[in-house]
Amino acid sequence: MKSKSPEKKTVRKVKKTGAKPARTGKPRAVRKTVVRSKLTKKQIEAMFCRFQQACPEPKGELNYVNPYTLVVAVALSAQATDTGVNKATKALFEKVTTPQQMVDLGEEKLIEYIRTIGLYRTKAKNVIALSKMILDDYGGEVPRTREELVKLPGVGRKTANVVLNIAFGQPTIAVDTHIFRVSNRTGLAPGKTPDAVEKILERVIPEAYLLHAHHWLILHGRYTCKARKPNCPECIIADLCKYKDKTTAG
Repeated sequence: MKSKSPEKKTVRKVKKTGAKPARTGKPRAVRKTVVRSKLTKKQIEAMFCRFQQACPEPKGELNYVNPYTLVVAVALSAQATDTGVNKATKALFEKVTTPQQMVDLGEEKLIEYIRTIGLYRTKAKNVIALSKMILDDYGGEVPRTREELVKLPGVGRKTANVVLNIAFGQPTIAVDTHIFRVSNRTGLAPGKTPDAVEKILERVIPEAYLLHAHHWLILHGRYTCKARKPNCPECIIADLCKYKDKTTAG
């Protein structure tokens, strides 16, 4: 009797496709690109030291009586010049200095004072609304935090930073068109948006100069580093500036 041969086991061959197995676990963190100043720490220190020597106690050019009237003035200054706003608010602030007085004045009468300012109807509506909100939500006192200020109608981050800096002495920087231009031209804080520039400025400006940095940069942009033609020959930081198309005398 013949013995049965052992059965052969069939082994299936798996073709290698070359595909890598799916990774498990936490995804890799995306590295954020940190935009840096084009100036060295020593150059930045020298820049603000010169600003300080030239103007030890810089002041804003908007006229106001108290923190509330400052909020109103800055809100009115959007897309308008400080000079134009000062002309309009001169008579207004002789009569109105509190939120309650503004509410009592009313929107239509407010328009009569600020008619020479651009977007005066929208601004009048916002001023009356923010005045009511200050009365209803903050007991008639201007709030002292950015988070609360930006809740007021017509008050954005820039306006809030101006109020915090000028009225309450906080080291904030409100990036307007002048600061945005100066920061990018000089290489101090190159950024594509005002918020991006603000973050860089807060990071690179030495703490000793932060309180007045806002005013120094605005004044420099308004009177020296002008939009159309910067006055490089008279600039006190020309040797530090990274702007390639510097103007010459004559």
